[in-house]
Amino acid sequence: MRRSPTTRAAGLSAAVIALVVLYIVLLWFGTLDARHLLRSDEGRYAEIAREMFATGDWVTIRYNGVKYFEKPPFHLWVTALTYTAFGLGEWQARLCVALSGFVGLLASMWAAGRWFGARAGWLTGLALAAAPMWSVAAHFNSLDMTLAGALACVLACMLLAQHPDTTPAARRGWMLGCWAAMGVAILTKGLIGIALPGLVLVVYTAITRDFGLWRRLHLLWGIALLLAITVPWFWLIAERNPEFLRFFFIHEHWQRYTTSVHHRQGPVWYFVPLLLAGFVPWLALVPGIWRAVRRERTELAQAAAPAPLRPALLMLVWAGAIFVFFSLSNSKLPGYIVPIFPALGMLAGVALDRIDDTGWRRLLLLMLGVSLLGLAATPVVATLDSDNTPNAYYRVFALWIGAAFVVMFAGVLLAHWMARRNGRLASIVVYGLAMYTSFTVALLGHEVMGRRTSGIDLVPAIQQVLKNDTPFYGVGMLDHTLPFYLRHPLTLVWHPDELQFGLQQEPDKWIPTLEAFEQVWRNGKPAVAIMSPEMYTRLQAQALPMYRVAEDVRRVVVTNFAPPPAAATPAAAASPSNP
Repeated sequence: MRRSPTTRAAGLSAAVIALVVLYIVLLWFGTLDARHLLRSDEGRYAEIAREMFATGDWVTIRYNGVKYFEKPPFHLWVTALTYTAFGLGEWQARLCVALSGFVGLLASMWAAGRWFGARAGWLTGLALAAAPMWSVAAHFNSLDMTLAGALACVLACMLLAQHPDTTPAARRGWMLGCWAAMGVAILTKGLIGIALPGLVLVVYTAITRDFGLWRRLHLLWGIALLLAITVPWFWLIAERNPEFLRFFFIHEHWQRYTTSVHHRQGPVWYFVPLLLAGFVPWLALVPGIWRAVRRERTELAQAAAPAPLRPALLMLVWAGAIFVFFSLSNSKLPGYIVPIFPALGMLAGVALDRIDDTGWRRLLLLMLGVSLLGLAATPVVATLDSDNTPNAYYRVFALWIGAAFVVMFAGVLLAHWMARRNGRLASIVVYGLAMYTSFTVALLGHEVMGRRTSGIDLVPAIQQVLKNDTPFYGVGMLDHTLPFYLRHPLTLVWHPDELQFGLQQEPDKWIPTLEAFEQVWRNGKPAVAIMSPEMYTRLQAQALPMYRVAEDVRRVVVTNFAPPPAAATPAAAASPSNP
């Protein structure tokens, strides 16, 4: 349990490890710009960071020019710095989450390797890369993965600090790293960054009765470091915006968790299917994970010198406590449970390190069945249809899903063959890479529908009529992706959407009624507006002058002036109120 990571101990040649790492890294970072941004998180956070980059205001967060106090700034700071260094684009908007996921993966490998040996550490990395909830989440521009990456570092630093061979100086350093990572987590998504590790520690010590662990946390210096990281921004934004503190800490923390104010409630089992799907390649390891936790207790009891920590139990408590915490919340979104996966990945790495041939064949057989079921169900995807996504798009997406399951099926068969020819470890590597590849294929295939959702195909026509000083109205619609692609924020009309609090603080930054909008539209300067097809029909019935310049199934874009012929749709050239 106390071995240090080395390539030789991992049981793999340096060349094989290098090739595996290179493949994972290239696929991880090389696909960041293969898809357009999705609503709502991806477009929202890309645009907030763009406005931060454009205005130079790194304290007061704004979305479409309106105060937006729902989340802290760390993720946005990193993205704005990425824009500064590399320009604006999809991969730049996603780089923060990709780095967070990869750093979390590396930290988990290091901690697992320190406690359980190099092979368990390398297998931890493979398990996390092949877990779709982790690898897929690392390619969506959302705060959940940035938080999860920071919390993975919290857990890893705690494990490294409490290893029995760690010197006092190194323990202090690792614990300060743990506190610093909690500070980053707080600056990413609020007090959850310290509440979740605190909950885990309380549950763990209640189970083990090891209250001496609290004396090894370096609380005084740790809290001082955490405050030094977090307080400056909170103090600055509160000084400039006195309304911030109550909204952020009461509304966005207490009310979000205890009430359905955000309308994101779900049943207590909401996260169960997400957990099963997000960890599906390794579900057959559950018995082995449980045996590792129980075996740890026996090994430590028989050890000559007591270990300062039960690492496998801490990982299990981490995953379980966080899962239960969010399951009991009145606000639920799929990304909330992403922070449990580094702990599960480490436990999977330990179980893979100790699995026998029978257990490995059982896992391969299970996933062979999953891949066959997926292939059989793929034609169902091709039959789907909706108002926003016609069947033609689902048929193309079904081809990608089918390809992903073909890769999975072929990978399982190859892994089974490799187990007979080259041994179990080679088989595990092939299997993990096949799972990672198959889920990446499915993710890339989502661009079939994601492009349509992003509105990118409307951008060229809109750019011909939208100038830097042209008002751009969102009539009953907060579009989350077009403002980023157009480099132009929206002015909301009639429906405040999620900007309600900010618009209450700055009521001059929107038009609250359709009547007021009609006056501005008729008598104001040349303007562009985006709205739903239903809103377009409603305003058209009021004889509001509107020239269509672009549209899709979700949006209609109009001007209050006759656009250049090349910018208008064929019908728009005929009349300002054409149907």
